[in-house]
Amino acid sequence: MGMGDVEGAAFAETRRAPERRRQRRRGEPLHPFLPTCRSDLEARGIDELDVVIVTGDAYVDHPAFGPVLIARFLEGRGFRVGLLPQPDWSSAEAFRALGRPRLFFGVSAGNLDSMLNRLTAQKKNRSADQYSPGGRTGLRPDRATLVYANRCREAFPGTPVVLGGIEASLRRIAHYDYWSDKVRRSILIDSKADLLIFGMGERPVWEVARRLDAGESIEQIRDVRGTAWVAREAETPGLLEDPARYTIDDKAVVLPSFEEVERDKVAYARMARLFQLETNPGNARRLVQLHGRRAVVYNPPALPLDDDGGTPGSVSMDELYDLPFNRAPHPTYAEVIPAYETVKHSIVLMRGCFGGCTFCSITEHEGRVIQSRSTASVLRELRAIRRMEGFRGTITDLGGPTANMYKMRCRDKAIESRCRKLSCVHPGVCENLITDHGPVREVMAAVRQSEGIKHTFIASGVRYDLAELDPAYVEELAAHHVGGHLSVAPEHVSPRVLDKMKKPGIAAFERFRAQFQCASRQAGKEQYDIPYFISGHPGCDLSDMVELALWLKEQGYRPRQVQDFIPTPMSIASAMYWTGLDPLTGEAIPVARGLREKRLQKALLLYWDRAHWPMAREALVAAGRADLIGTGPGALVPPGGRAARSRPRGGRRRR
Repeated sequence: MGMGDVEGAAFAETRRAPERRRQRRRGEPLHPFLPTCRSDLEARGIDELDVVIVTGDAYVDHPAFGPVLIARFLEGRGFRVGLLPQPDWSSAEAFRALGRPRLFFGVSAGNLDSMLNRLTAQKKNRSADQYSPGGRTGLRPDRATLVYANRCREAFPGTPVVLGGIEASLRRIAHYDYWSDKVRRSILIDSKADLLIFGMGERPVWEVARRLDAGESIEQIRDVRGTAWVAREAETPGLLEDPARYTIDDKAVVLPSFEEVERDKVAYARMARLFQLETNPGNARRLVQLHGRRAVVYNPPALPLDDDGGTPGSVSMDELYDLPFNRAPHPTYAEVIPAYETVKHSIVLMRGCFGGCTFCSITEHEGRVIQSRSTASVLRELRAIRRMEGFRGTITDLGGPTANMYKMRCRDKAIESRCRKLSCVHPGVCENLITDHGPVREVMAAVRQSEGIKHTFIASGVRYDLAELDPAYVEELAAHHVGGHLSVAPEHVSPRVLDKMKKPGIAAFERFRAQFQCASRQAGKEQYDIPYFISGHPGCDLSDMVELALWLKEQGYRPRQVQDFIPTPMSIASAMYWTGLDPLTGEAIPVARGLREKRLQKALLLYWDRAHWPMAREALVAAGRADLIGTGPGALVPPGGRAARSRPRGGRRRR
């Protein structure tokens, strides 16, 4: 970052400061909120909106809320955009509140898949909805994308409906649905929408809006990267004979049809593998999948956003975070929105993840190429946070999907564009990956040394197999950015389970932990790592969980925050869960499919908790390890009856 950038941004901020102070004294928002009702349109003299975005989340004017980010982005590109947050879906009336949009309805379930948002791994209702006022549940429907799309068509027949967001993105192909325990069709088929935007949507949504504005019909827009569409029944036979006829690069891959993958788990595994190999924007080919007599066509993914400003006409990460957000919930809300409280004083440095963990949807949705902001952009957002009411000088997180992949990339763009590896760090760190932590250390220092900043914490998970390669990063992290506890995610200790997760061996975590503890002592701080673990992951059986429990006891860990594996749509691990096969190798693997078997695995992870002793004993017997039930130092849980009331031995340290 040059001094000219910093001085120029500071000068612009200084000129705006007096008016901003007057606005705050008057209790006015710094920027007008997006229109949400007819009176908003009348107050602004707007007769017709270009785009109406429907979202299953409450309206928080903050870049962490995806549908709002897209709405502000389109507004910044000159379109008139309104927002319908959590509309009443019992009829189409609420969807008429802003009138018929001139270009299209944009439909999103919100920041989470609506089924995952409501139900736990045990398929029980969650106690709160983090994206709703007061954490109240019931403010969005199940399968919200489908419901909203149907209501939009009912409200204004003939208006194009474009799906987006993570629910649509991860359900774009035929997919296993954990909540109904069956394979479902592409969400495009069930919603009858005109177009689906998958992945990060800024580039595709801008091109779609621009071309509709220029007079093209939605049916003509079939070549935009990052979109999917349904071929008409009459053209499907010709499309299958020559699937390259609509492609951008004259290449295409035909996936097993919905009917095949619904009835044949081997075909499903083959589909999952073919799909995963076509996710690199540099070499991905168009995909075609039959659903009955119609074909769903998936264009190659959108190209990554530009770093550090980009070139005229491009879309950059900096542009997104310079958009005029109020960084606050809409003033009509009287209740706290929990998700906002979590992110309001945090800063995102980058998007994407090249880890390729099989259970995670970040890579599928955000891509493997890291897209980073400039330091100047981060400091501009920091100044905006500093002006927020209630800010006391603490940045709660400085990171993203991971804490330490900022500005990491392949050494050679030509190699990156040809690569079809699903992970840059498994089974080992790729020799072509630049793992320099210098850029992230520079931005960490710039933020913590800024005026008015007392603490800058790293709450995003640290990728420890990368961090251990740069001792200077670990030292700086321990000295300045940990508030006593550091989150890391080894997930398991069994080599075969970690291999199915695409996670490094436990030795990498142990090396990092030793580095972190040493660096904390050097900084004169008592700090602890908080490891996260998963039970019930495909490839894991009770013997693997016994191995993990014994390791936890030996290390003195008593984990409180654990994850019972949930098969999210389209992930590799979900394909493993449904088929009992590793789609990348064809190998048969053990799967804990029943809810009780999943509870048994989780009980072993929580072996130290009295409430889980009965199921832990059952799990140990089933695993053939009844020898670990007892009162001796080598036991995991006490026997039932009188001895069960005594404190379990070993592992006194609570972390």
